[in-house]
Amino acid sequence: MNKLCRQLSIESPLIDGQECVFSFDVPVPEVPPKGARIRVVCAGACYHPRPSVSLSRLHGTSIEGDLPEALAHHGMRNAALFPGYEVSGIVESLGSEISSECEFVIGDRVIMYPYEGLPNGYVEYLVVHDLKYLIKLPDIMPLSVAAMLPAGALLAMNTVFAAHEHVQNLFRERNDTSMCKILIVGTGGLALWALRIAAYHFTNMKDRVTITIASLKDDGFTMAQEFQLANVVQWSEDLYEKQLIERTMDACDGHVDVVIDFGTTSRSLHRSMQCLSKGGIVFVMKEVANRLLPKFSRRAEEFQQNIKSIETGSLEQLRELVQLVGSGEIEPPPHTIYPAEEAFDVVQKLCHSEIHGRAILRFYPTE
Repeated sequence: MNKLCRQLSIESPLIDGQECVFSFDVPVPEVPPKGARIRVVCAGACYHPRPSVSLSRLHGTSIEGDLPEALAHHGMRNAALFPGYEVSGIVESLGSEISSECEFVIGDRVIMYPYEGLPNGYVEYLVVHDLKYLIKLPDIMPLSVAAMLPAGALLAMNTVFAAHEHVQNLFRERNDTSMCKILIVGTGGLALWALRIAAYHFTNMKDRVTITIASLKDDGFTMAQEFQLANVVQWSEDLYEKQLIERTMDACDGHVDVVIDFGTTSRSLHRSMQCLSKGGIVFVMKEVANRLLPKFSRRAEEFQQNIKSIETGSLEQLRELVQLVGSGEIEPPPHTIYPAEEAFDVVQKLCHSEIHGRAILRFYPTE
């Protein structure tokens, strides 16, 4: 009889009071002949998206797949809680057909690229069938930091790379002294990664690129001020939309060229597009684009703006990210470590943006 291990599944917390964290026992998986079994130590507090539903049935809205403000937790609007799969751990076993020339040995500290076919939840023992998806970690990198990289940091990096390409195209079209303005919406985990990666990636253009953070919460405002790489504008929800747009335009000194919006609501996207220049581009997560593009595509076409869906980056980008964070060239956002048994409470705190930076779930105390 197979030994059992724990699986922790987190689904998107769509409605207050609806259970979204599930823990149960599953058999410890067999080691693939050409793969490895990983003992998971840390996992980023991300959720697995639920199957799409018609929210007209939930909330009386006529927009299929839109997310009503009343159902969108603050932490999801602020990108403190987002979809993904992030684990770091130790190589516990290698497959019987692995050659002696393999770069991995039992005991190596690794992260795994989130490829198709992963379980819907975090399991204490995770198998990978192809070792190419494993990345060995620098000795100085804590597993808690490493667990932030495969989803949040990688998505932010891919978004910044796409923004960088757009900025380069703008500079080719404009004169040599023109400025490019970027607005990053939110101070949750995704936005904080994007800010740090953008600050590094645009180093050679820092005299021609300005970055502004739209903070959705007072403590987020303080956090952004602590990180002296950007202007900050407060998006207070008690203000009218016109006031918020005017406030943002003042902070950015006019319309912006690029918006990186990790929010999840139509209100956030509408506001972002109001602050965007003609020919500008808004980058949003794929999950958000699937819901909101049908509603906003006509407006984007009318104002000659573009809404681009961004997915998780590549395996090569993740390898580069490990090196940049490991060498200290990119500083990770702050994070707090919680026992995996407290996952439900952690998700509730993230829903209300009560955790400073990222939340990491620990399965085994190895450090």
